[in-house]
Amino acid sequence: MSTITFVFAALGAGALLLLYLWLLGAILASILSKSKGYGEKPGLGTGLLLSILAPVVWLFVPPKDEFAEWHQRKPWQRRKKPRESEMAGDASAGHGPTALAK
Repeated sequence: MSTITFVFAALGAGALLLLYLWLLGAILASILSKSKGYGEKPGLGTGLLLSILAPVVWLFVPPKDEFAEWHQRKPWQRRKKPRESEMAGDASAGHGPTALAK
């Protein structure tokens, strides 16, 4: 009886690890597709179908347009912290030109 319990426990731990890898692949593919301008849904769908291979696929997919976040910031770079004026929504109190003022 204890041997059967041990086998089920080992299968459960392996299944949990595979589940985590599957979800990690979906999350990374979603982040990459969003940064390339396609949105999160195509990356999420690819990640759920291809598991851990999906982020590798999205590394080779070209950005959708020249305004994609991929051109300004690569996924491994840190994001800039927003200024207090940007967080408050008061663009006129900023320290430089904004997108609305250009």
